[in-house]
Amino acid sequence: MHIHNLSLQNSILNTFISEMRDENIQKDPLRFRRNIERTGEILGYELSKSLNFITQSITTPLGTSETMLINDDIVLCSILRAGVPLHNGLLNYFDKAENAFISAYRHHKDNPESFEIIVEYLACPDLEGKILILADPMLATGQSMVATFEALKPFGTPKDVHLVSVIGAQEGVDYVSQHFDANTHLWIATIDKKLNEKGYIIPGLGDAGDLAFGAKLQH
Repeated sequence: MHIHNLSLQNSILNTFISEMRDENIQKDPLRFRRNIERTGEILGYELSKSLNFITQSITTPLGTSETMLINDDIVLCSILRAGVPLHNGLLNYFDKAENAFISAYRHHKDNPESFEIIVEYLACPDLEGKILILADPMLATGQSMVATFEALKPFGTPKDVHLVSVIGAQEGVDYVSQHFDANTHLWIATIDKKLNEKGYIIPGLGDAGDLAFGAKLQH
């Protein structure tokens, strides 16, 4: 897998990540969502450099201009609900992309420290020969990414797959590296060292879905 860790080079992205982590600033859900969205825009910009481009002639009021434009069909797929702000950030830049949405959540049985990934809702266009961008802000264990991709397989075989995350744990990065094709790209803002016993990223930022949209009841 090709891993693009944007934290290896300092940029304004550091500010957005620090605000998402800060336990005082992150209490503002509007700002939290916007920081995820802005991170998605930066990740989308970097990702765009790896796509295919062709020369096109643009007519201006005073003549013509030759420019290179993206020549790929793109499908953005986000994992509900935490993936919505990240999806919006990517969609701000890939505004002609088709869209897919899937619900993948942790179902805790008798032991609160163990869980399985449940996929219930899925809406997806044809993926055959297209660029699939799979977005999930928190790459913790990596199981949600893998379960989502497995659920998408009946919709066709993408030409290329790009995974997009805001914060990941090294364990999750290693897990998706083992379960996705070697040509898959992972675009991630930063990678933390470990998970706790409940599978949350340390130091991470907490529950991205709750911070963006409010606390939920577990069933």
